[in-house]
Amino acid sequence: MTVFRLIQSDYKKYKKYGGNFFAIVFFTQGFWALFQYRLAHCIYETIRIPVLRQILLLLFLLWQKLIEIITGISLPASAQIGHSFYIGHFGGIILNAKTVIGNNCNISQGVTIGISGLEEHRGVPVIGNDVYMGANAVIAGKISVGDHVLIGACSLVNSTVPDFSVVLGVPAIIISQKGSDGYI
Repeated sequence: MTVFRLIQSDYKKYKKYGGNFFAIVFFTQGFWALFQYRLAHCIYETIRIPVLRQILLLLFLLWQKLIEIITGISLPASAQIGHSFYIGHFGGIILNAKTVIGNNCNISQGVTIGISGLEEHRGVPVIGNDVYMGANAVIAGKISVGDHVLIGACSLVNSTVPDFSVVLGVPAIIISQKGSDGYI
């Protein structure tokens, strides 16, 4: 998918949850952060001329830091985020630079996706498609989160989660197999 198609798919997801063009583009902090990320990731992935790449990445890093200060959302250019990503509320969203998130996912305020673990278990999560991440959830370690998973608010996910699971708690445990249908 081209960067413009990715931005368009993100915009359509925001439109699905209500709002008009003016409100989404000018008043939705999550969309600002996602727009900046899409452009920065495009530079990160496609520009191979070393001097030009470094200059552009520096400019986009400064823009990312400005977005972080204004919105509290950190989406590093090196992270991999699929199409139709939705940030429900701004503030306190931190992604590790090696984060991988699938298509059509929703993330709420206060979510941290980061590195954890020891020795061969140290790493960053890989998150599948159609995943809903509730407010203040922490997803950490060399784990995978399957497709159609719902992660409840204030949960600590530090072990692999199978497809269509609903997880909740500290540490998170599977409480049902209903998945994220109706939340995405």
